[in-house]
This record gives sequence, structure tokens and C-alpha cells, in this order.
Amino acid sequence: MPPAPRTVLLTGAAGGVGTLMRELLPAYGHALRPLDVLPVPGAPDAILADLADRAALREAVRGVDAVIHLAGISLEAGFDALVAANITGLHHLYEAVREEGVPRVVFASSNHAVGFTPRPRRDEPPVPVSTPHRPDTFYGLSKAFGEDLAQYYWDKHGVETVSVRIGSCLPEPESVRMLSTWLSPADCARLFHAALTAPEVGHTVVYGSSANTREWWDLSSARALGYEPKDDSEVFAERIIAERGLPAPGSADDVYLGGHFCEDPPRWTR
Repeated sequence: MPPAPRTVLLTGAAGGVGTLMRELLPAYGHALRPLDVLPVPGAPDAILADLADRAALREAVRGVDAVIHLAGISLEAGFDALVAANITGLHHLYEAVREEGVPRVVFASSNHAVGFTPRPRRDEPPVPVSTPHRPDTFYGLSKAFGEDLAQYYWDKHGVETVSVRIGSCLPEPESVRMLSTWLSPADCARLFHAALTAPEVGHTVVYGSSANTREWWDLSSARALGYEPKDDSEVFAERIIAERGLPAPGSADDVYLGGHFCEDPPRWTR
């Protein structure tokens, strides 16, 4: 078994998930090297770089043991913008990783890569990671491409990746849909730690959610890495259902894994 990674480049360190991981991952023994296109609060030594800057990315990955890649556009946007950030930018990162011999990437994929997949009902099995890509947005399409790019870099160049189809990583779920997709910050750190330290992952795709009573996804590939989720959104269910009501039968939130992303996705405004 290889030693646990110690120095980890964290791209997108100023974002929502990146901020949470800067607080939680050091407790697992990882020394984080934060990177973002924007200043990172509380991290004056963070690397300020754009994914378009190949030289800066190569310098940023030099000497690290792994990369957690959270940077890019995390909501729906115009196709050209998503190609630049989430496709071309991801390719730049993998080229830097290949050139510098970094052995592993943890890639923030998304459940929206399979968003048009019908959600399972109570008597149906959870959705496996092997379900075909059915992106619900250009954003989801970019994440489907990212998973395929990760597979290519494993097959062609031996760069290992764990692609994490992140659900809803927030301190608390904010909708009825999130009762099924919620990934608590503490469980997100547990999952990323497992993805960084598990031996011989090749390219492994996992769903990123907590141990939710209303779970839609099969977490077996994540558990095989050593991930043991501790949290359950059910403690929030009564309040959220009382405030929001259940999705209307036949609505996107009722039918599809991607919920309202399939009809009216939130837009990236940065």
C-alpha cells in the first residue's frame, strides 16, 4: 500500500466546497496547497492561477502527492465558457499532472453527468455508477467529459483518478431533493481522504453523498475505497418537507436524478 499523500494541491480553494475542505482535510494529515483564480480568504500564500495558464499549473502541481480538483464552473453556463473552464482547463491540469509525475487526481465530477436518469422509487435498487451518462445540462456534459478524460489518462498514461459525482455538499440540505443527494461536509472530507489514500484505484467513479435514508445512489464503489459515511439527512426531513412540500408528481424534481437542473438549472454568475 502506498503511503498516504501528504501534500495535496486543492484547486478551487476559494469556492464553497474548497473552503469546507480547507477547514476539514488537514485533520487527516494532508498539507494543502490551495489554488484559485480568486484570492483565498485566510490563505495569503495561496497560488493565484487560471486553468488557462499551463505554465502556472505545472508549477503548482510540482512536488505534490495528489490533486483534488474542484476548480471550474459549478453550475450551468454558456457552452463556450464551460468548454474553456471545465474541458480545456481540465485537460491543462491533467497535462501538468502527467508532466510532473503526480500519481493521483481526485476529480469533482457531478451527479448532473447522469441527471436525466430516472430516480429510483422506494422499491427499486439504487442507481449504480455504471449507469450511462445522461447529462442534464452543458455543465453535466462537461463533467461526463471529465470522467472520460480521467479514464483516458489512466489507460494511456497511468494517472490514477477517483471521479466523485458530488451531490449537494452543504452544511444542511436546502430542499426535498437534497434529502437524497446531501453530502455533509464531514462526510465529504471522509470521502476525499479515502479517495486520496486507497490503493490502486485506477479510474474509479463514485457517488458523493452521505448515508441518507432517502439515498438514490449506490455507494458501494465509494465504500470499497474505505469511505464510511456517518451523517444522514433524515434529521432535517420533517422541517424541510413542512416548509417546501413534496415535489409535484411528474415534475423534474419528482422524475429525474438531476431534478430542476433538467428544466431550469441555476446559472453561473461569476
